[in-house]
Amino acid sequence: MASGDAVNSGPTSVAAGAYLTIQPGAGVEWIIHNLKLPDGTVSVEIYDYDGANSILLGTATSSWLTMNFHLTNAKYMRMKNITAAAVYLAYDGIVVK
Repeated sequence: MASGDAVNSGPTSVAAGAYLTIQPGAGVEWIIHNLKLPDGTVSVEIYDYDGANSILLGTATSSWLTMNFHLTNAKYMRMKNITAAAVYLAYDGIVVK
């Protein structure tokens, strides 16, 4: 992928209690703009993560749009499905390095 290319996932099925990890490869950097989930029917926790430590950024019941999360291979994000059933989650953004 080259700088300026789109990066995205999904929709990806995520089991109850499981995570969708949003992590670029080694030496790559992303800016994630949109975290997508079905509005009003699911709940997810959104975490800043470094592989060992996490910060809960918030709980969402609808998509987070027009955000600017700067991610590297060592500092990335996870979306945890806290709904009792599997749900579809997705994200998109751009490659910056």
